[in-house]
Amino acid sequence: MITLSPRTRTLLGVALGLVVLVSTVPLWRTAGSHDGDSLTRFLLAVAVVLVACQAFAALARRFRQPSVVGEMVGGLVLGSSLLGAVWPSATGFLFPPAVMEGLDKVAQLGLVIFVFLLGCELRTDRIERKGVVGAVVIAGMGLPWLAGMGIVAATGGLFVGSQGSPAGTMMFVGLAMAVTALPVLARILDDLKLRHTSVGALSISAAAIGDGLLWLVLAFLLAGQSAGGGGVRVLLLGAALVLVTALCVRPLLVALVRRLGSNQSLTVVLVAGAIGYSVLTQSIQLHPVVGAFLFGVAVPRDSLVVERICQQLEGFTLLILLPLFFAGVGMTTSIGLLGTTPVTWLVFAGVLVAAVVTKIIGAGGVARLTGMPNGEALRFGMLMNCRGVTELVVLSIGYQAGFLNQLGYSVLVLVAVVTTAATGPLVRWSLRHDGQAGPSSRSEPDGRDHTLVTDAPAKLLNGKKTDL
Repeated sequence: MITLSPRTRTLLGVALGLVVLVSTVPLWRTAGSHDGDSLTRFLLAVAVVLVACQAFAALARRFRQPSVVGEMVGGLVLGSSLLGAVWPSATGFLFPPAVMEGLDKVAQLGLVIFVFLLGCELRTDRIERKGVVGAVVIAGMGLPWLAGMGIVAATGGLFVGSQGSPAGTMMFVGLAMAVTALPVLARILDDLKLRHTSVGALSISAAAIGDGLLWLVLAFLLAGQSAGGGGVRVLLLGAALVLVTALCVRPLLVALVRRLGSNQSLTVVLVAGAIGYSVLTQSIQLHPVVGAFLFGVAVPRDSLVVERICQQLEGFTLLILLPLFFAGVGMTTSIGLLGTTPVTWLVFAGVLVAAVVTKIIGAGGVARLTGMPNGEALRFGMLMNCRGVTELVVLSIGYQAGFLNQLGYSVLVLVAVVTTAATGPLVRWSLRHDGQAGPSSRSEPDGRDHTLVTDAPAKLLNGKKTDL
């Protein structure tokens, strides 16, 4: 049996992606003459997206980055920022409006299941030193939030969407800058062997509480975006749904988990429940992922059956469905919108610097005030700066709701990619600066690369993680 090195497998993956793209050149030449079979177009687009995202994910792993960074970059490359700019005919054939509509529907299903999994993994009942965690969460989210609001106020209507108001955009941009991606953070901590340190435990706890606050505040912003007096109605209906979930649905789920011995039956119940809750929140003018997250929070913990089901759902969702979401992000994001005007690039640089500095000062500064040593407090602030796919989900919701225009969306997507990619290197630099050794290799003794995890929700309470 031939054993290939990780570098060889990476090169083969990139080569396969190029083969898929080049093999469709004859079809691109005739793209303008006929519409072609829509199913064929859709399947071809799915294949190209999956291969491209996994090829860039492999490259990201070679540079000791989480796979999700490569997948995010892969989505940008397939969009108007690169492929659409240098090869418009390819983009026109691969991603016509009909195909993009189909990809968007599949991507929305992926988001519903992904956010449902985030809700299943959210645990705040076993967090220790809740006073300290609460303080760092407030500072780590509050300071970036204020900075985001200040940037929108200073730039006027530069980021305001067609259906948004300056006040609504200010609140949303502040919330987007306050995000910390719990799944990517957990993966980075595992890579750096920091999960069981004081910094790792505090960052995981703070990110878990921050995620809960994130979706709560986002629900309020979406309710406030409702036209006329509908915002109050949305809030009342949302509060009623929360009460029904806590008093009725959660006990019912506990009973179902105990009685249903089949993984298959319980999987259908959980997925159908997440989709059903998404339909409910969509019907009351909240985003579907808000309902999926709420249903995930209601799923009982400490169940081996539920844990196995979540692992199975993670595999398909993260490897197949989420890359289609990244492709949609890439189609919407356009670096070209920044143009050659120094003002827009200055705004981008200002948002990036503000996002990084306020997270480090807000979270790290309060951690230092609670008694954490300087080096650990700095690393904590750097870790909380990780935004990941959670940020992209929030930005997509805000763009669809009209809080952001395409320029604001593009700027914040690029900030999310840069801050996520910078988290690992910054923490490694901090460890070297303090004379602490980081992980020397990402490979197992057999020479194989076992880091095939993307932005997977880690099993936070029992110390397990899912390898896909």
